[in-house]
Amino acid sequence: MSKLTGIGKLSRERLAEVLRATKGTASVTQVADILEITNTEAAKILSRWHEKGWVSRVKRGLYVPVPLEASSVDVPLEDAWLIAEKLYAPCYIGGWSAAEYWDLTEQIFRTTVVMTRQVPRDRNPVIKGTRYLVCTVSEKKMFGLKSVWRGQVKVSVSDPTRTILDMLAEPHLGGGIRSVQDMLLNYLRSDMKNLELLLEYADRLDNGAVFKRLGFLLERNASAEHDIIEKCVQRLTKGNTRIDPKLKAERLVSRWRLWLPESLLKEYV
Repeated sequence: MSKLTGIGKLSRERLAEVLRATKGTASVTQVADILEITNTEAAKILSRWHEKGWVSRVKRGLYVPVPLEASSVDVPLEDAWLIAEKLYAPCYIGGWSAAEYWDLTEQIFRTTVVMTRQVPRDRNPVIKGTRYLVCTVSEKKMFGLKSVWRGQVKVSVSDPTRTILDMLAEPHLGGGIRSVQDMLLNYLRSDMKNLELLLEYADRLDNGAVFKRLGFLLERNASAEHDIIEKCVQRLTKGNTRIDPKLKAERLVSRWRLWLPESLLKEYV
């Protein structure tokens, strides 16, 4: 465990210059550009600052400043979203992390969901004690996003409507179909409800399972929404889908071409 120790006047001046010019994180390339030195020199300086306890290493070549009140360099990430933006751009915060941001759930999820254009080797990294779930999305599916400020950095997060659809497409992004159903109901009760946009986004996603799950859940929980339910029926694709791929499939609801587990039969059938 590294302890905070003193650094010389030149190092303090350089560190102050780097902190002024960066926003939450500092990479080797950034430091090289700011101090007008080579990448090799920048890497050595960051390594020394890390050893002295003034910056904390997130991963190779990427550092965050250590708060003055910290007694050790081993500090948790202050904002997981900032690190996600730095490591996985182009990306957005989605799934249950976005649902928490939009107050669609009161559940507390300790993993940050990141949707990225990248194809990372590790989809479940743990960075300085912070867990991430990293999913790959295509360029054409990078829509329905909002930019929000995290300190001095803009980070993209799926808007409420896109958040719901991502979780309908991949229920595990919402903690399972029961949790997704609760978030959908909260969405329908909120000022964020926009069924026309919900249908528009669903068409753009072009995922048949979304219409099956959405139509089914609406019919069981918001039966007054006849128009969108019927439009979901019209968009049903061939083949049968599990309501949640993580659950057993034991009973087919033929109207929606959905397989349900025994545990959900009493709730939905």
